[in-house]
Amino acid sequence: MLIFAHRGASALAPENTLAAINLAIDHQADGIEFDVFQHEDEFILIHDRWLHRTTDGQGQINAIILEELRRLDAGDGQRIPTLYEAIQRIQTHCEINIEIKGIESVELLVSYVETACAQFQIPLTNILYSSFDHHLLQQLKSLRPTARIGALTASKPVDYAAFASELNAEFINADVTFLDQAFVDDAKQRGLKIGVYTVDQAEELMKLKKWGVDLVFCNNPLNARAAIE
Repeated sequence: MLIFAHRGASALAPENTLAAINLAIDHQADGIEFDVFQHEDEFILIHDRWLHRTTDGQGQINAIILEELRRLDAGDGQRIPTLYEAIQRIQTHCEINIEIKGIESVELLVSYVETACAQFQIPLTNILYSSFDHHLLQQLKSLRPTARIGALTASKPVDYAAFASELNAEFINADVTFLDQAFVDDAKQRGLKIGVYTVDQAEELMKLKKWGVDLVFCNNPLNARAAIE
C-alpha cells in the first residue's frame, strides 16, 4: 500500500509549502499530493480560494497580484510556492500528485507541467492529476490520453466506481468516511486502483490494507509507514 503525503507532511509543517514537501521527501513518502490553483499564467500551491485559513492574507486568490501573494506568510515563515518550485524540489524523489482545484486552462497546466518535467528529467509517468472536477479530468484525458488521472469523490455513489471507469482513470480516490469493502471490490473489478484520504490512525490504516486499498493519503507519512510495516 503506497503512502502519499497529504499536502506534503502537513501534520508537521504548514500544508502545501516547500517545508511540508521537504519533510515528505525526508520521510520517504511514495508520493506527495498538493493542491493547485491557477493565477493568471502561473500555478500556485494552496488549498482554498480564500487566503485567511492558510496564510496571513485576506480575500480571494485572484483578487491579489502574484507578487503580493508571494509575500504572504503561509505558516512558520513559509511562502506560497509555485508549481514549478514544487516540481523542482521533488524531481524524481517520489511521485507527484497534482490535485486540480481552480484551473482556467487545462492546456496551459499540462504544458507547464511537461516543460518542468523535461527540464528536471522527470518521467511523465511520475505525475498523477486528480480532481473533484471530473469535467476538468475529462478535458485533460482528451488532451493527453496517456496522462494518469485520479477521480476524487467524497461520497459513495450508487454505482460505486463507475464514474471513474468512464473517465478512464487509473485511480478512484475516495473519502475514508464512506469507504467499505464493497466499494474497494467494485473498483478492483473495474480495473481501477483505489486511493483513500485522509488516513492517519494506525487501526484504520491496517483495515484499509486488509481491504486491498492501493494508496493512502496521510498527513504524517512517517507514522503511517511505521503503522503498516
